[in-house]
This record gives sequence, structure tokens and C-alpha cells, in this order.
Amino acid sequence: MTQQKIYLVGAGITGWEGFGSKALEIVAKSEVMIGHERHLDCFPDFAGEKMPFGDLSDILDFLKKTEKRVAILASGDPTFFGVSRFLLRNLAKERIEIFPNVTSMQYAFARIKEPWDDSIFVSVHGRGLQPAVDKIVAAEKACVLTDRVNTPAAIAAELIERGAEGYEAWLCEDLGLPGEKFTKTSVRGLLELPLQPSGLNILILIRTYAPNLIHYPLIGIDDEEFQTSKKLITKQEVRAVTLAKLQLQDDLVLWDVGAGSGSVSIEASNLMPNGRIFAVEQNAQCLAFIRENLKKFTTRNVKLVEGEAPEVLDELPDPDRVFIGGSGGHLEEIIVTVDSRLKPEGLVVLNAVTLDTLTKSVEFLEDHGFTTEAACVNIAKTRNLTEYKMFEAQNPVYVITARKGSE
Repeated sequence: MTQQKIYLVGAGITGWEGFGSKALEIVAKSEVMIGHERHLDCFPDFAGEKMPFGDLSDILDFLKKTEKRVAILASGDPTFFGVSRFLLRNLAKERIEIFPNVTSMQYAFARIKEPWDDSIFVSVHGRGLQPAVDKIVAAEKACVLTDRVNTPAAIAAELIERGAEGYEAWLCEDLGLPGEKFTKTSVRGLLELPLQPSGLNILILIRTYAPNLIHYPLIGIDDEEFQTSKKLITKQEVRAVTLAKLQLQDDLVLWDVGAGSGSVSIEASNLMPNGRIFAVEQNAQCLAFIRENLKKFTTRNVKLVEGEAPEVLDELPDPDRVFIGGSGGHLEEIIVTVDSRLKPEGLVVLNAVTLDTLTKSVEFLEDHGFTTEAACVNIAKTRNLTEYKMFEAQNPVYVITARKGSE
């Protein structure tokens, strides 16, 4: 059986006028045209067979068997969040020719007069919201293809929950249609729109503010900058050692258990902007402090998890790194959970301020197959005393690093 070429043709934003001359020639010579109704309607005089887009598996079966010349109509550039990925994965590439066009995303940026070469592009069509927002919060500019479940309002609510609402928002609706509409607002404004947006919409988010790194460095934020109870913060020097022991990399998953003020999570966020960080805390006062700190530092990828560990850990993704700053009396139970969930080559770092906690931590970790190393961090800082300075010692902190041993 001779298999004909399959022509994948992108429609422009204005309909058939947006097709190039070569694409129109290809369509005219085709025997079968496949596409959504709005694309098929662009060719009322087409002499061949029209086949509406349906189940992709049915279309694939047809394409594998047919000897007819087929044109598949798609929106914009079919290789950009389009059907080409599915076809190229399941058919011989030699059979497919692609004629791209202007994407709706390109058109939207042009209409709001905003460069798009520095943007990330995310689709939530049939995908989970969390991975999309993970990418958004790590970017300065994002363009999002939404759907009827993962709406602009749903995206806005998740951004607000993460304390990452410092974006100018453009809601772009019904692009290329007579009633196309562009609404400039804020992230919170997306929750307050008087009307439900059209199902055909694109959301563009442009960051408008972020921490001033002159005052808030990537690492080494002064303790006084955090809203906290003095007893519930990992102090600056110990925090630096803790972050070093965690051996963070850009795209890891970190659990911060007993987050206190959230200081470790916030500085970890600066060091791993494409990572996912979960600050776990049950203390109501600490929760208020963490919310204030996440907002102050416009932290992009820290999610506050309210509740008691280890119970609330069940819903979190498996970690690459775990920091235990507090255990609420459930240290062994937390270690059991970490032992069962920690990814290969993962690390656990635990801070202890008493010898009892140090002893129990090392014992529990080694009983569960971890190899441990403990460092005693003794910090003394200068204090003014009349015309002289003297050193004032802080309580020592034991920083325990644990790696899962080989079986």
C-alpha cells in the first residue's frame, strides 16, 4: 500500500486569510480535510471529504490505513503545544509535512505591545495545575494556555496561596474573533472579574516586583528581616551551614519540616529557583509569620503546608532533600516517613539544640539505615560594651547530615 503524505497546516489568527499561498495550494489538492469545525468552516467549497477532529486514536488509525492525501488543520504553529507531538510520535516523520503559522500566543503579545522572546510558555490543557504554576513562579514573564478547569482564576488563587502575586496580568479572550478582548489587571483582579472569561483565552503574566537583592541577598538574610519568634528561627550563621549541608541543586524537591519562620525555605528558594519547596508547620503563630515572610520576599516556589508531620507529608511529592528544624515530639515517626519516601541519593539535614535530640536523631537515623555526620556549630558574635567590644556566645547547634546507606 502506498501511503500518501500527511500535510499538517496551521491556521492564522484571522482564519483562511491567515493561510499562506503554499498551504492553500496543499489544502486544495487534498482528498481529506481533518480539523475542528471552526477550521473546516474556513473552506466551505472544499470538494473532498471533511472529517471533524475527534478521538486521536481513531484519527491515528485512519491515517495509518488511508491511501488518500490528507490535510490536517490546526491553530497557529502545530509544533507548539499542538497535535504534531502526537502525530510525530506515532507516524513516520517522512510522511508528515508541516506548514506553521502565527500562534495565538504570538498574536496576544503583539496586541498588548509586549516582547515575548523572554517569556516562558505553559499549557494547562488536560494537565495538572501544580506543575504549570511551578514553572510560572520561577519566571519573570509567562504565557499560559488555560482550560475550563485550570482557569485564570484558579491560576491566580494558586499564585496568591504561594505568596507570588506580584504580576501584571493580561487576560486575552477570543483572539482573532470580532469580539476579541484584552483585560489588564492584577493577579487578585483575576478573582474579581465581573464576567466569566471566554473559554478561548490566554493569560499573560509579567512580574512587576521582586525582592531588592541589594537589601535581600540570595543567601545570608539578616535574622531581623524575618517576622519570627526569636526562639523559632534558624539563625543566619547556622542557616548558612544548614543550606550548605543540604547540597541544594536547582530543580529538587525540598521538605522543610517544622519550618518556624520559613527562613530556610526562603533562602533555599533563592538557591533553587526551579525547585519545589514545602514548608511544613503546625504552630498557628509560626504560620502567620511564614505567610508574612513569604509575602515580604515574594518567594516564588515555596508552598506552605499547614498541619502536623508526618500526617501532612502523605500528599507531598517525594523529596530529594529534607530539612527537619522541628518535630513536635514525632521525630521517629517523621524519620520513618522520610525513610520510605526519600529519593535515591537524597539527603536529610536535622538541627538539634540539645544533646538529647542529637543522640535520638543519630540513633533513629542510623537504625533506619542512614549514615550520619554531625557538626557542632558554635557561634559567638561581638557585642558593644561601653567603649569596648566583647564576644557573646550563642548556644551551640548540632547540624546532623544523613544519607541513606547502600543496601
